Amino acid sequence: MNRKLYFLILLIFTALSLKAQETQFTHADTLRGSITPERAWWDVMRYDISVTPDFDKKYTSGFNNITYKVVAANHPDVMQIDLQQPLVIDSIIYDKKQSLSFSREGDVYFVKTEPQNIESEHEVKIYFSGKPHEAIRAPWDGGWTFTKDKKGRPWMTVTCQGLGASIWYPNKDHQSDEPDRGASLTMRVPKELMAVANGRMLAKTEHKDGTISYKWGVENPISNYTIIPYIGHYKNFSEVYTGIKGDLDLDYWVLDYNLEKAKDYMPPEVHNLLDAFEYWFGPYPFYEDGYKLVETEHTGMEHQSNVSYGNWYAGGYRGRDGSETGLGLTWDFIIIHESGHEWFGNNITTNDLADMYIHESFTNYSETLFLDYVYGEEAANDYNYGIRSGIQNDKPVIPAYGVNAQGSGDMYPKGGNMLHTIRHSMDDDKLFKNILTGLNMTFHNKTVDGSEIQEYISDKAGYDYSKVFEQYLTTTKIPKLQLYIDAPNSKMFYKYTNIVDGFNLPLVLKGSEEKIKIIPSAEWQSVDIQHKNQYLFTPWRIEHMYYVDVELLKSKD
Repeated sequence: MNRKLYFLILLIFTALSLKAQETQFTHADTLRGSITPERAWWDVMRYDISVTPDFDKKYTSGFNNITYKVVAANHPDVMQIDLQQPLVIDSIIYDKKQSLSFSREGDVYFVKTEPQNIESEHEVKIYFSGKPHEAIRAPWDGGWTFTKDKKGRPWMTVTCQGLGASIWYPNKDHQSDEPDRGASLTMRVPKELMAVANGRMLAKTEHKDGTISYKWGVENPISNYTIIPYIGHYKNFSEVYTGIKGDLDLDYWVLDYNLEKAKDYMPPEVHNLLDAFEYWFGPYPFYEDGYKLVETEHTGMEHQSNVSYGNWYAGGYRGRDGSETGLGLTWDFIIIHESGHEWFGNNITTNDLADMYIHESFTNYSETLFLDYVYGEEAANDYNYGIRSGIQNDKPVIPAYGVNAQGSGDMYPKGGNMLHTIRHSMDDDKLFKNILTGLNMTFHNKTVDGSEIQEYISDKAGYDYSKVFEQYLTTTKIPKLQLYIDAPNSKMFYKYTNIVDGFNLPLVLKGSEEKIKIIPSAEWQSVDIQHKNQYLFTPWRIEHMYYVDVELLKSKD
């Protein structure tokens, strides 16, 4: 084979391989991830869910009573309801009296409805049953978990972020539509088990067949995927935390054999997180529903007012420190991180899964802010720089919109480093804190587009960070700051490379007394320096505060 032919075949093979790696979205992805005409005309007001899980048969049955408002005058007489196989919808009752017909396309049901007037409110009670999908490696793979505790007794829960709440109950499975008036979850379980869910317990009903129904509910709007049951041999203890808005009820639900350990361990961790996060983000968003930690078999998840905990009562992330500084072992990662989502993810929720960085980048950065509050800025800088080792730059943080796609896992450490970078560029922690608090007040209990959060930050900072967001969220390129020292003329030359057009990240370089602010671009600029402040341009000092690579050049040419 001649060399030209060989390289031609190699080029074709490489192109085909790259093409095969591209995500191929389907019609099912569009139905799941977009606002279809069959979703657009109605707005969820409330969910009232009831489920009866059978541990031995790994079978569930129940219903979701959906209260909704008609928000479009001209709309199709068809409603889209999502429920993932192998679960099935058995029947649907409209306004407590009329049975509705429906058809299925994969994991979507199209329900034939009656003509309805705009602004009118109605109910559909959707009965379902079947052997649900089981999580293989919760919480990273969603579904039901049917397992046993250390004493060999039943223990059940659900995880479903990304995969969607329709993996275990029928609903309008799109993050943009939260039930405005809250939700309830009733679980019917054997009498020896305790069932815990979001918010506060509303009712406990004993049945003649030896089962008990526990009904829990929240007043606040809530994301579908954060409504979660926990069923096992739980014991409870509680206390009251005095926060910004007054008394906040704290509840801890743990397995009975861990009760005494939990009483010693959990409250100090929770008090520390609330002290730190109410300082940085403003009041805990759900005083009406309380704050709750519930022990679970998997590592943990951010279930609203119902945070799951499985970190083995120890610092770090099950004994690991992602920063490799040792700092991450001095506090409980799951309690801090998953509770941070109460502000970013549960209070502020994105309309599209593609903007998941709003949940994960801000919550990742909450770890750094927690350390800053407890240990100070230097420790926070060290921790944030340390977690940078987890950045892969494998693909952009923001994927395609409208298809329920999730971007790179870099949304955690890279997103956190992006926010740390922006914070240092502002050089005003009071302003930065006010922006974080303002976000949680302005967008309280709202769903948002990522662009709204970006624009808010730029507006309040008085500086256009749009190109900074574009660089870190839509590319895999690390900005490079090139430096050249012209010692005889006491000048430092600088410019950016490996950047998007218009990248304009300011750099504020500070020492004990000296400070220099520069706004590099793709063109060479210079600043006068002196012997006493030249050290501010030391590469490691810059890289510790900003997610940029720094290169010292011998010449500008």
